[in-house]
Amino acid sequence: MDNNVKKLMRSRGNRMICGVCGGIGEYLNLDPTLVRLIWALCSLASVGMGLILYIIAAVVMPEDDGIIDA
Repeated sequence: MDNNVKKLMRSRGNRMICGVCGGIGEYLNLDPTLVRLIWALCSLASVGMGLILYIIAAVVMPEDDGIIDA
């Protein structure tokens, strides 16, 4: 079995509110600030739909437990 599978999780270290953008940034190997800016622009362009999606992601995504799978 391949144990090197990346999992999408909320970040504990890169969090501003719930860690959703930080987790997405870590998963995609992007700067979390860039993810936050893109998310904010999409939220403004979609008249708040990004905020609803952020809340759903914060509830659905598990929080990073800090254990590194080897």
